[in-house]
Amino acid sequence: MKTAIYIFILLAVFGLLGPLILKGLGLTIPALQLAGGLIVGAAGFGMINPKTEHEKNIKSKHEGRQDISFSPMALPMLAGPGAIGAVIALGAHNGSVETLIGLTLGYFLLALLTGVLLYFATPLFDKLKPGAIDALTRIMGFLILAIGTQIFIGGLHDWLIHVGALH
Repeated sequence: MKTAIYIFILLAVFGLLGPLILKGLGLTIPALQLAGGLIVGAAGFGMINPKTEHEKNIKSKHEGRQDISFSPMALPMLAGPGAIGAVIALGAHNGSVETLIGLTLGYFLLALLTGVLLYFATPLFDKLKPGAIDALTRIMGFLILAIGTQIFIGGLHDWLIHVGALH
Protein backbone atom coordinates (compact mmCIF):
# COMPACT_ATOMS: atom_id res chain seq x y z
CA MET A 1 0.00 0.00 0.00
CA LYS A 2 2.98 2.31 0.54
CA THR A 3 3.81 1.94 -3.14
CA ALA A 4 0.24 2.96 -4.00
CA ILE A 5 0.54 6.07 -1.81
CA TYR A 6 3.81 7.03 -3.48
CA ILE A 7 2.29 6.47 -6.93
CA PHE A 8 -0.61 8.79 -6.09
CA ILE A 9 1.70 11.50 -4.75
CA LEU A 10 3.99 11.34 -7.78
CA LEU A 11 1.17 11.40 -10.32
CA ALA A 12 -0.81 14.11 -8.53
CA VAL A 13 2.19 16.42 -8.06
CA PHE A 14 3.38 16.06 -11.65
CA GLY A 15 -0.19 16.22 -12.97
CA LEU A 16 -0.79 19.50 -11.17
CA LEU A 17 2.66 21.11 -11.54
CA GLY A 18 3.67 19.52 -14.84
CA PRO A 19 2.23 22.20 -17.12
CA LEU A 20 4.23 24.82 -15.19
CA ILE A 21 7.35 22.69 -15.53
CA LEU A 22 6.80 22.37 -19.30
CA LYS A 23 6.30 26.11 -19.69
CA GLY A 24 9.31 26.88 -17.51
CA LEU A 25 11.58 24.59 -19.52
CA GLY A 26 10.14 25.67 -22.87
CA LEU A 27 9.04 22.13 -23.77
CA THR A 28 6.11 21.16 -25.97
CA ILE A 29 3.65 18.31 -25.52
CA PRO A 30 4.98 16.57 -28.67
CA ALA A 31 8.53 16.66 -27.25
CA LEU A 32 7.23 15.15 -24.02
CA GLN A 33 5.36 12.45 -25.95
CA LEU A 34 8.41 11.59 -28.07
CA ALA A 35 10.67 11.31 -25.03
CA GLY A 36 8.06 9.38 -23.07
CA GLY A 37 7.54 6.97 -25.95
CA LEU A 38 11.27 6.30 -26.14
CA ILE A 39 11.50 5.66 -22.40
CA VAL A 40 8.46 3.37 -22.25
CA GLY A 41 9.68 1.56 -25.38
CA ALA A 42 13.14 1.09 -23.90
CA ALA A 43 11.62 -0.36 -20.73
CA GLY A 44 9.56 -2.82 -22.79
CA PHE A 45 12.56 -3.75 -24.91
CA GLY A 46 14.54 -4.40 -21.74
CA MET A 47 11.86 -6.83 -20.57
CA ILE A 48 12.00 -8.76 -23.85
CA ASN A 49 15.78 -9.20 -23.84
CA PRO A 50 17.73 -11.04 -21.14
CA LYS A 51 19.37 -8.90 -18.48
CA THR A 52 22.99 -7.94 -18.93
CA GLU A 53 25.57 -8.66 -16.26
CA HIS A 54 25.64 -4.94 -15.34
CA GLU A 55 21.87 -4.89 -14.72
CA LYS A 56 22.12 -8.05 -12.59
CA ASN A 57 24.79 -6.37 -10.45
CA ILE A 58 22.58 -3.30 -9.97
CA LYS A 59 19.62 -5.52 -9.04
CA SER A 60 21.69 -7.45 -6.49
CA LYS A 61 22.63 -4.18 -4.77
CA HIS A 62 18.92 -3.47 -4.17
CA GLU A 63 17.93 -6.98 -3.04
CA GLY A 64 19.16 -6.48 0.54
CA ARG A 65 17.05 -3.36 1.04
CA GLN A 66 13.99 -3.77 3.23
CA ASP A 67 11.66 -1.13 1.81
CA ILE A 68 11.39 -1.03 -1.96
CA SER A 69 7.99 0.69 -1.98
CA PHE A 70 9.31 4.04 -3.27
CA SER A 71 12.37 2.95 -5.21
CA PRO A 72 12.32 0.98 -7.41
CA MET A 73 8.60 0.09 -7.20
CA ALA A 74 6.84 3.48 -7.35
CA LEU A 75 9.67 5.28 -9.12
CA PRO A 76 10.82 4.35 -11.75
CA MET A 77 8.76 1.18 -12.29
CA LEU A 78 5.08 2.09 -11.85
CA ALA A 79 5.04 5.88 -11.83
CA GLY A 80 8.16 6.41 -13.85
CA PRO A 81 9.05 8.79 -16.66
CA GLY A 82 6.40 7.43 -19.04
CA ALA A 83 3.57 7.83 -16.53
CA ILE A 84 4.86 11.22 -15.39
CA GLY A 85 5.01 12.40 -19.01
CA ALA A 86 1.46 11.20 -19.58
CA VAL A 87 0.03 13.04 -16.56
CA ILE A 88 1.90 16.21 -17.46
CA ALA A 89 0.42 16.03 -20.96
CA LEU A 90 -3.07 15.40 -19.56
CA GLY A 91 -2.80 18.41 -17.25
CA ALA A 92 -1.39 20.63 -19.97
CA HIS A 93 -4.14 19.90 -22.51
CA ASN A 94 -6.91 21.29 -20.32
CA GLY A 95 -5.99 23.03 -17.10
CA SER A 96 -9.48 23.85 -15.84
CA VAL A 97 -10.10 23.26 -12.13
CA GLU A 98 -12.76 20.66 -12.83
CA THR A 99 -10.46 18.72 -15.14
CA LEU A 100 -7.58 18.81 -12.67
CA ILE A 101 -9.86 17.56 -9.86
CA GLY A 102 -11.12 14.76 -12.11
CA LEU A 103 -7.60 13.80 -13.14
CA THR A 104 -6.41 13.79 -9.52
CA LEU A 105 -9.33 11.54 -8.58
CA GLY A 106 -8.34 9.28 -11.46
CA TYR A 107 -4.74 9.13 -10.18
CA PHE A 108 -6.07 8.18 -6.75
CA LEU A 109 -8.23 5.38 -8.15
CA LEU A 110 -5.35 4.13 -10.31
CA ALA A 111 -3.01 4.08 -7.31
CA LEU A 112 -5.62 2.29 -5.18
CA LEU A 113 -6.17 -0.35 -7.86
CA THR A 114 -2.41 -0.80 -8.21
CA GLY A 115 -2.09 -1.30 -4.44
CA VAL A 116 -4.82 -3.96 -4.44
CA LEU A 117 -3.25 -5.74 -7.42
CA LEU A 118 0.19 -5.70 -5.81
CA TYR A 119 -1.28 -7.11 -2.60
CA PHE A 120 -2.81 -10.08 -4.40
CA ALA A 121 0.03 -10.53 -6.90
CA THR A 122 2.53 -11.86 -4.36
CA PRO A 123 0.71 -15.14 -3.62
CA LEU A 124 0.13 -15.68 -7.35
CA PHE A 125 3.76 -14.89 -8.16
CA ASP A 126 4.93 -17.42 -5.57
CA LYS A 127 2.92 -20.17 -7.31
CA LEU A 128 4.39 -19.54 -10.78
CA LYS A 129 7.45 -21.38 -12.04
CA PRO A 130 10.46 -19.37 -13.27
CA GLY A 131 9.74 -20.29 -16.91
CA ALA A 132 6.20 -18.97 -16.66
CA ILE A 133 7.40 -15.75 -15.05
CA ASP A 134 9.99 -15.31 -17.80
CA ALA A 135 7.37 -15.88 -20.51
CA LEU A 136 4.91 -13.43 -18.91
CA THR A 137 7.68 -10.85 -18.53
CA ARG A 138 8.56 -11.09 -22.21
CA ILE A 139 4.90 -10.89 -23.30
CA MET A 140 4.34 -7.84 -21.10
CA GLY A 141 7.59 -6.36 -22.40
CA PHE A 142 6.34 -6.68 -25.96
CA LEU A 143 3.05 -4.99 -25.07
CA ILE A 144 4.88 -2.21 -23.22
CA LEU A 145 7.17 -1.74 -26.23
CA ALA A 146 4.05 -1.40 -28.42
CA ILE A 147 2.59 1.17 -26.00
CA GLY A 148 5.85 3.15 -26.11
CA THR A 149 5.81 3.01 -29.90
CA GLN A 150 2.22 4.29 -29.96
CA ILE A 151 3.11 7.18 -27.61
CA PHE A 152 6.07 8.03 -29.87
CA ILE A 153 3.90 7.91 -33.01
CA GLY A 154 1.36 10.21 -31.34
CA GLY A 155 4.13 12.64 -30.43
CA LEU A 156 5.55 12.53 -33.95
CA HIS A 157 2.09 13.15 -35.41
CA ASP A 158 1.50 16.10 -33.06
CA TRP A 159 4.97 17.51 -33.81
CA LEU A 160 4.36 17.28 -37.57
CA ILE A 161 1.10 19.20 -37.08
CA HIS A 162 2.93 21.72 -34.85
CA VAL A 163 5.57 22.45 -37.52
CA GLY A 164 2.93 22.58 -40.30
CA ALA A 165 3.93 19.41 -42.14
CA LEU A 166 0.45 17.92 -41.57
CA HIS A 167 -2.95 19.57 -41.51
